[in-house]
Amino acid sequence: MAKLNSIGLDVAKSKVLAEKLNELLADYSIFYQNIRGYHWNIKGDKFFELHDKFQELYENLFVKIDEVAERIRTLGHTPNHKYSVYQKEAKVKESTEVADGIKDVKDTLESLKIIITLQREILEISADTGDEGTNALMSDYIREQEKLVWMYSAYLK
Repeated sequence: MAKLNSIGLDVAKSKVLAEKLNELLADYSIFYQNIRGYHWNIKGDKFFELHDKFQELYENLFVKIDEVAERIRTLGHTPNHKYSVYQKEAKVKESTEVADGIKDVKDTLESLKIIITLQREILEISADTGDEGTNALMSDYIREQEKLVWMYSAYLK
C-alpha cells in the first residue's frame, strides 16, 4: 500500500506534483515581473489601454503565485522562493524590451502558451494522483488564460 501524506495523497506522486508546481511558480514569477515591467514602461498611443490591462494581469498573477505556493505547502513540500532558482528553472524568460506595447502583448501570448502547456501537464499528473484540489486550480487557470489568449490575439489583429 502506498504511503499517504496528510491530505491522503500518495507521497511519491505528491512529490512529483510539487516539483511541477515549483516549475509553474518559477514561470509565474518571471512572467509577473515581466508584466510589471510592461505596466511601468509602456509608451505610445496604446499606453492607457495597455497600462490598465497589464495592471489587471499582474494583480491576477500575484494571487496565482500565492495560490500555487500554498498548494505546494498543502502537498507537504516547500515552494521555491529565490529568483536565482526561478531564472534557472523557468521556461518563461525575462523580457529585455518592455516599452513596445505590441511586442509586450506578443511576449505575453508566448508566456501564456508556455504556462498553459505546463498547467495541462500538471492537470494530468494531478488527475493521476487523485488530487482534486490541484486539478481544480489548474482547470480554473487554464480556462481563464485561454480566454486571455483569445482576447490578446484579437487585440493584435
